[in-house]
Amino acid sequence: MSLKVLFAGTPEMAVPSLEAIVQQFPIVGVLTAPDQEVGRGRKLLPSPVKRKALELNLTVLTPQKLDGTVREQVKSYAPDILVVVAFGKIFGPKFLSLFPMGGINLHPSLLPKYRGPSPIPEAILEGDSETGITIQKVVLQMDAGPILLQEVIPLNGTETTTSLTALCAERGATLLVQVLKGIETGTVKEVPQDERKATYCKLLTKEDGRISWNLPAAQIERMVRAYDPWPTAWTLYRGEVLKILKASVFHPSTKGEEEGKVIGVDKGKGILVQTGEGILAIHTLQLQSRKALDFTSFLNGERNFIGSILGA
Repeated sequence: MSLKVLFAGTPEMAVPSLEAIVQQFPIVGVLTAPDQEVGRGRKLLPSPVKRKALELNLTVLTPQKLDGTVREQVKSYAPDILVVVAFGKIFGPKFLSLFPMGGINLHPSLLPKYRGPSPIPEAILEGDSETGITIQKVVLQMDAGPILLQEVIPLNGTETTTSLTALCAERGATLLVQVLKGIETGTVKEVPQDERKATYCKLLTKEDGRISWNLPAAQIERMVRAYDPWPTAWTLYRGEVLKILKASVFHPSTKGEEEGKVIGVDKGKGILVQTGEGILAIHTLQLQSRKALDFTSFLNGERNFIGSILGA
């Protein structure tokens, strides 16, 4: 008899896993975040996981907190195992006790590296040559459970958080099904994490995206990729927020001009900005309350941009 799964997840990243699991195992319920108010009209918007679960005619739970009432509901579904993909909350001992086979979690890093809520941006920010996906057992301590399966993903230095999240979502879905089948047949082996190698990443804020122009161009370029789609890398121009959406390192080590100064334009690469070490070429940017533009279109509307100091 197949394992009965309670699936817990919220963002778009979790949708491929939900779709893959429902084809192989009975999903008795889906736990996801409550609908969120968005836009000026404060319209309630369901999570991507809720939308997909309803499309699949699955039972959906959207509690504010995992209290006794929710536990009773979950217990009535008689699940065997909990499967977690970016749910966004820590599970307590009372909740985990509802699952005879425990819980498994998809984490997009090579645990014990980058435990926490932002492992994908962190790998890009650090300039890592590889990252990966870990399927681990859910325990009370965040991302500290035994490893059940890992897959390495090589990085080439062009990835954004958007592109890498999509890749991890697709690959992770396959790995989750593989682990569930292994649990069902008793062939999965648990490998404890080495606590001495554990590193952590934090919840991102809007301020994390603010560019300090005294940083090296290479580090700012990684910020641009790591903070796509959120919080985006940004600076100030004439008191307004200017988002840097696509950029490259034009020269890795040139110094001389004031940090943050727009020193010129390269017709192939973009607008050139002096950094603390090297020159950054900005290809795509977006001024506050306006649409995103390529550098040529932007300069057509901002004739005095060359020579200005960003971040002031």
